[in-house]
Amino acid sequence: MREAPRTERTQGPAGAREFAPGVVLLDRYRLDSVLGRGSMGQVWRGLDLRLERPVAVKTVAAELLAVPRSRAEALARFRREARAAARLDHPNTTAVFDASVTGHTCCLVMELVDGTTLEYLFDQQVDGRFDVPSAAAVTAQLCAGLSAAHAAGLVHRDLKTQNVMVRRDGLVKILDFGLVKLLTDADPRLTATGEGVGNIVCASPELLSGRARIDGRSDLYAVGCLLHHMLTGEALFATDRPALLASRHLGSPPPPVGDRGVDVPGDLQELLTALLAKSPEDRPASAAEVYAALAPHLPGPEPRLAVRRGLPEDPRRPFLVPQGPRPV
Repeated sequence: MREAPRTERTQGPAGAREFAPGVVLLDRYRLDSVLGRGSMGQVWRGLDLRLERPVAVKTVAAELLAVPRSRAEALARFRREARAAARLDHPNTTAVFDASVTGHTCCLVMELVDGTTLEYLFDQQVDGRFDVPSAAAVTAQLCAGLSAAHAAGLVHRDLKTQNVMVRRDGLVKILDFGLVKLLTDADPRLTATGEGVGNIVCASPELLSGRARIDGRSDLYAVGCLLHHMLTGEALFATDRPALLASRHLGSPPPPVGDRGVDVPGDLQELLTALLAKSPEDRPASAAEVYAALAPHLPGPEPRLAVRRGLPEDPRRPFLVPQGPRPV
């Protein structure tokens, strides 16, 4: 992993550098526009000048990764995590192309997904709800991607509607493998009440308490939160108070979807209840097990859709048109 030339512009918070549009990182990746900002860094739309393809570039201040460990230890771990994420090869995870440390900033170069977030898709549904086949299709794809990540020893830790994207052909992509574990470990606020509701809306009890070893079953709790949200149109525990939200994840029983006026098959409610169990031992053992349980609820194939033009984002599509071509 290379040390890049110092192309940063101005000093930012916590020692981070503020990049400007047009800056080229690693003599290869041109930063074009900011896609998102957070307390830990930025996400840029960029261009790989060598291959002439669009990319996403995530930048994080190295000093933020160094809490509570030393900077050298933090950067060594960043390199290990980036390499592990780059080895992921699955359609439902976002590909990592490159990673480096430039000055005081770590950068991760990733596949740029052409689609929309799951959060936005809620606005496109009747009453904000997905029907059962659509919700099952999204959840099954999440589990497919997670099964590959967990097999590689990676735990996401921050699955939420903003970290799940749906391409126009319906392929679900999980964002942010590689840096999420580093960020959550480095920021103790994420194990207390969180910086905001968005940080803990799908956080598992063991992640919030900090008392248990985190494994893939923590991600499965988040999957349960997302499935509940898709079926009901509301977050599992709807509140704008982070401390209260954390308390409910830790101690309040999850409300059945029937309490929100939604009728779902009994076995699907049983799966949802198991996913949202407070103890990891009471949840399904693996993402593959959850995928298999969802199989009866997946939509049947509709080959006629393969020749339709102008399809909007449809999270069911990979099941409606197995391995179908992307729409024009």
